[in-house]
Amino acid sequence: MRSNKTIHVISAHAEGEVGDVIVGGVAPPPGDTLWAQRDFIARDETLRNLVLNEPRGGVFRHVNLLVPPKHPEADMGFIIMEPEYTPPMSGSNSICVSTVLLDGGILPMTEPETRLTLEAPGGLVRVRAECRNGKAERIFVQNVPSFAGQIGAALDVPGLERLSVDTAYGGDSFVVVQAADLGLEITEANARKIAQLGNRIVAAANDQLGFVHPENPDWAHISFCAFCGPLEQTATGLRGRSAVTIQPGKVDRSPTGTAVSARMALMLAKGEMTADQEFEAISIIGSRFTGRVAAQTTVGGRPAIVPEISGRGWITGIHQHMLDPDDPWPGGYRLSDTWGV
Repeated sequence: MRSNKTIHVISAHAEGEVGDVIVGGVAPPPGDTLWAQRDFIARDETLRNLVLNEPRGGVFRHVNLLVPPKHPEADMGFIIMEPEYTPPMSGSNSICVSTVLLDGGILPMTEPETRLTLEAPGGLVRVRAECRNGKAERIFVQNVPSFAGQIGAALDVPGLERLSVDTAYGGDSFVVVQAADLGLEITEANARKIAQLGNRIVAAANDQLGFVHPENPDWAHISFCAFCGPLEQTATGLRGRSAVTIQPGKVDRSPTGTAVSARMALMLAKGEMTADQEFEAISIIGSRFTGRVAAQTTVGGRPAIVPEISGRGWITGIHQHMLDPDDPWPGGYRLSDTWGV
């Protein structure tokens, strides 16, 4: 076998959502900060195309690049590559990275609990892992500050009646819609319909509402649509189903950690949840994340929360992606049969 590029990957998923981790074969990208390194990867696209596009990747795949941290408190840095964007933070991906770091022996594991600090492009991520018999069984991630944006905004989507939507930030940017307003049940059978509607709603929200992070003007778009089901009371707080659509056209298999963070910020802002309650989020496949408010803060002068989310991750394999110098598709390819809906 010949190759002019070999990338070493440990594959993982968090509550159903794939989050592979590059552990070797890629030098850290240029940049004095993780955000600058993220920006280089997003602009350059060489690495993104190689690992995300077919034939090595697919619309279902997210890939994380481990890099040396820039912040003195961090144990490891990571840059998230999703099919369309290179985001500031991702809950499911941070759980995958933590699982790979500990289960893979890259960072030392201490039982029954290991604490570590990751650096994402969006900021520091504090991690607590419950560990037993050499396995990180549950990962608790303290996310970056999250906040509500517009509440009850009118949104016109072609082919739909006018919607009332919210916007929020939970480490990434969301337009949030109540599934019942569309007569939609969050079930596996409706995944394609949800993905199609989500794409239309995100496009309309970017056109009509927009989003700019008050402390990071480089992040100036809405990435995701979160379809939220009704809330129910539990012994410790609230529970609800949700489905998040990811560009260019898929539904997150996990409950989406950034969406849990954004939804909790919205629920506090709307008086639907108190800071001492927990929130159990259920995904389209029935997997679960638990969220709580670790602290309250401000972002750009507006009220915000520091969310903690928890979930489980599993390693699924070890791969070496290779690139033959004669491969006619060194950057891979995308076809609308799977990449667009």
